[in-house]
Formats: sequence, C-alpha cells, structure tokens
Amino acid sequence: MNQAVSTLKTVFEKIACTRMTGLPIVNPALRVEAVGFRQWQGRQAGVLVTPWSIGLVLLPGPDAPLEQLAPDQRASWDFPSGSYEFMGLDEPMLGPCHICPLISPVMEFANHEAVLELAQEIARAVFAAGGVEAVAQPQTPQTPRRALLPFLRLPVSSGRGGR
Repeated sequence: MNQAVSTLKTVFEKIACTRMTGLPIVNPALRVEAVGFRQWQGRQAGVLVTPWSIGLVLLPGPDAPLEQLAPDQRASWDFPSGSYEFMGLDEPMLGPCHICPLISPVMEFANHEAVLELAQEIARAVFAAGGVEAVAQPQTPQTPRRALLPFLRLPVSSGRGGR
C-alpha cells in the first residue's frame, strides 16, 4: 500500500472512531479498508470501505495533482467502465482527494468479508472495459451484492467533462 492510500485509510479510521461513533448509519460489523487501489492516469484509484459507505476514491499522484473541489462542485472522471461523478473531500490530512459515493448506508452487510468481496468486485468492474457485465458472476438470491452492482453506473448529470 503506498503512502497516499495508507494516509486515506488512517484518516478514515480516525473519523470512524470520532465523528461517526454512535451514529445510526454506522454498521458495527464493518471497518475501514482501502481495496483494489492501483495506478490510473498518474493517480491512485480504488475503493474505500467504511462502516457507513462504499465509494470510489481518486488520490493525486506525484505528477498528477487533483483540483480541490468546493462543496458544490463535481468532477467527472472517465474510467474504462464509464463516467463517474466525484465530489471533493475536505480532510486536511489528505489534501485534494475525490470520492464517488456508491453505496450508503451499508447496513445490509452482515460481516466485513461480504463487503470486502463486493469492494473487490467493484474495483475490478471500474477498470473493466465491459463494466459490471465483464466481472459480475451470477449470485444466489441471498447475496445482496448482485442487487447493489447497478450503483456502479451512476449517471453523470454535471461536471467538467471527460477527464
């Protein structure tokens, strides 16, 4: 895990233990995890799992900075699976960072292993040219992941064009 991804995980672990403690949207069976991060266009991209959400995250690289987004700003990023709309994170320890919320809350997950499996599937799907269809396997009816996969195709309603 590189330093930027490690810092992301540390910051969100602190948030989980402070600001989010006791809130009804927190699933106590889950913990913070950075999943499937990889180099993408000079940046780090992957999935952030927290006890309250799952989101696609974009971190700056040494030669590929990210613009700090104001609370009302959005940025569209084009991945092999499609275009996703991101908002900025305002966490001083992180610096500029973009997040695309995919699933929140995450109360339907009974254990951390189930959410990790979904996060790994999301990470693969985002970078697959065919998107969800390229990596999704048939699931049994009791597995919630199949029902959640359509969240990967979030419509891009605004933003600053394909990056």
